[in-house]
Amino acid sequence: MEEKEIMSFKDENGNKVDFEAIAKIYLEEQGYLLLSPVDEKSDDMFAFRIDINEEGNEELNLVEDDKEFEEIKKEYKKLLY
Repeated sequence: MEEKEIMSFKDENGNKVDFEAIAKIYLEEQGYLLLSPVDEKSDDMFAFRIDINEEGNEELNLVEDDKEFEEIKKEYKKLLY
């Protein structure tokens, strides 16, 4: 059985929220990580852009642009089918 990759973040209230990494995809040369909340019984999915910060380390930034998010979802669906 494949081991799940779990990542923890803090919400706006400072509470720890766990997410499961469900896919890593690339659009053009930009990488994205798709995460789903572990505790919720929904199909919610969040897309994070994988950026490189000034120190050369990977940094996750939430995708908030609707058009960009739709392109990411479209690419993810290609992986499923």
